[in-house]
Amino acid sequence: MSRNDEVAARLEEFADRLEASGAEYKPTAYRRAAENVREHPAPIENLAGEGADAVAEIDRVGDAIASKVVEYVQTGEIEELEDLRSTLPVDIEALTAIEGVGPKTVGTLYETLGITTLDEMEAAAEAGEIREVKGFGAKTEESIRENIPFARESQQRTRLGDARPVADDALAYLAAVDGVSRVEVCGSIRRWKDTIGDIDLLVASDEREPVVDAFTDWPAADATIEAGTGKASVRADGTRVDVRIVDDAEFGAALQYFTGSRAHNVAVRNRAIDRGLKLNEYGLFDVADVDDPDAGQRVGDRIAGRTEDGVYEALDMRPVPPELRENDGEVAAAAADELPSLVGTDDLRGDLHTHTDWSDGGFSIREMVAAAAERGRAFHAVTDHATGPGIFGNTGLDESAIADQAEAIAEVAADAEIAVFHGIEANIAADGTITTDDATLADLDVVVASPHAALDADADAATERLVRAVEHPSVDVLGHPTGRIINSRQGLEPDMDAVAAAAAREGVAIEVNANPARLDADGAAVRAAVEAGATLAVNTDAHAPRELDNARYGVHTARRGWAETADVLNAYSLAELREFLS
Repeated sequence: MSRNDEVAARLEEFADRLEASGAEYKPTAYRRAAENVREHPAPIENLAGEGADAVAEIDRVGDAIASKVVEYVQTGEIEELEDLRSTLPVDIEALTAIEGVGPKTVGTLYETLGITTLDEMEAAAEAGEIREVKGFGAKTEESIRENIPFARESQQRTRLGDARPVADDALAYLAAVDGVSRVEVCGSIRRWKDTIGDIDLLVASDEREPVVDAFTDWPAADATIEAGTGKASVRADGTRVDVRIVDDAEFGAALQYFTGSRAHNVAVRNRAIDRGLKLNEYGLFDVADVDDPDAGQRVGDRIAGRTEDGVYEALDMRPVPPELRENDGEVAAAAADELPSLVGTDDLRGDLHTHTDWSDGGFSIREMVAAAAERGRAFHAVTDHATGPGIFGNTGLDESAIADQAEAIAEVAADAEIAVFHGIEANIAADGTITTDDATLADLDVVVASPHAALDADADAATERLVRAVEHPSVDVLGHPTGRIINSRQGLEPDMDAVAAAAAREGVAIEVNANPARLDADGAAVRAAVEAGATLAVNTDAHAPRELDNARYGVHTARRGWAETADVLNAYSLAELREFLS
């Protein structure tokens, strides 16, 4: 696992602290550098090993920032950043997690009120002190106070997209350790929840102490939290990673036990009890002839436990996919052999929502199309931002620029290996209208309409807004319907049953945005869409080639909503897709 994300995070913190301290231009430079370091295909630690000149070859990374990158890779800190932390001793990440609070606000409230933490911010808001600060007021203070609980919760949970690469690295590392026969993630990360607490790993091995020793020596581990004979915990990239080692004969039962939600596990255990069986993390046991089935963990004859599928099958159930284990009807469906045949990542044939350097992407049309072709896609849609509310600066395309882009896309499409569609990500105004003119929209291959502003509307207004948008005759896909940013912005809270019903009626697909910071629509909204008969579109919203690989997050989110392959527009054949879009 490269350290690009880690280094980019430090540069972003640098930018925030500079902005909070009153700097005007440097924050933008650091944020652009952070974005390009994160997206760079080569491991940043390798470039740093060659020196600052090699790092400076990354676009928008100047000599000064390159030197700081080398300093961080070599020493684990940046002296100038440490000085900023000392000068402005605030929890910048937690405070800026409050919706509407940016680095400048953090700096102002530190200088005037000495606020450094969420608790201090909450106390100041409740005491009415923030409204007295110049440039603030009662409304701003109330907004801060109302959004603190969400910010506090976000600090306790890690985004799936941040945790999963760490988990994947740990899986690969442990799989190569001598004596490990099987290893798998479990818990909420295996259910692909949008946020997780800790990363849980399960290992099958007869060599417990050597595995623990190897795990605590994992190069990605920043610190060892605890280490015993059968389990250990470390911290990696800010997230706690726990490993538990079990016998191979118990691995399947333990995997089932430590993966399911509490409610799912209770329902499955009750099914075992109804059959005179006992299910726990050690296996499924026949306790029909045992006087006291609760006398110990291992009682009676073990009839299943080595494999997870074997546990479910012994209970007369189809194996339940991890994403469905939330006690939301999956146990009954598994018993009746009525589980859905869930969509898989390999079912996707293309992407209907991507960006290029024509708007806020970092790569050309040709580069993005080539990246899609390299991944075996059959089609690719370029849907850059249109001008409109919520699109900052000059990154959005007006009608004239959209017409110009049509020519550029036609040129790329002429010699592309795959089908290329010209689209736009249009903006849904607060009243539900689409802010790009109708004639331009009608000429495009695909129109994704998304909310980017006015995301604090009440539920009724949000629902009416989205319903009106899907009723527009040129809209093909409702993009990230709530506009949420996980752990940063709550977004709209529409009645998704009503929105899904409208989408089904109008023949508009509801997007499952695979950007790990969005995962919008979420699993519950996907379930509403599936039950309404609406079509789904699993799109990456990619702004760079590597973000096309985020498709897996969207697929697993769709699976959490019981989506089958037939429900997903991206799994259609090219002919079926063209028919849907027409």
